[in-house]
Amino acid sequence: MCEYCGCQQITAIADLTREHDALVAQMSIVRAHLAADRNDAAAAGCRGMLSILGPHTQVEERGLFPLLAGEFPSHVQALRAEHTQIEGVLLESALQTPTDPTWPDRLLSTFYLLREHILKEQDGMFPAALIALDGDQWDQVDAARAQAGHPLSHG
Repeated sequence: MCEYCGCQQITAIADLTREHDALVAQMSIVRAHLAADRNDAAAAGCRGMLSILGPHTQVEERGLFPLLAGEFPSHVQALRAEHTQIEGVLLESALQTPTDPTWPDRLLSTFYLLREHILKEQDGMFPAALIALDGDQWDQVDAARAQAGHPLSHG
């Protein structure tokens, strides 16, 4: 992923990027389960993704995006819409393995969208935030993280 602009030096961005990396890794595992027709394991993997996406999305939606919406309204709106779309398909597996025969294909399409979404954030929104936000605003993002928690923490 991106390392050219220095945004990884901001803790909030580094945390969001680590979460992106974890999601990409989990997508690979879920794809392998789907390819082997192990839908129960794929659904369990989606639940793992949701445990990362919940806090991750909260930091973006409550911390980062409101601070950038004035300067980048259409970009923020598009990213929020993608959050809703991605979460919707993943939530189908929140309680059990979906029985809808279209779910595996829709999930794979959602993974493509999620990968593109991650690139938009890491190559566009995060570098823009580095330039646009000041120290007090980063404190607001950190406060959103404190509320959301750290889904990749061990301990």
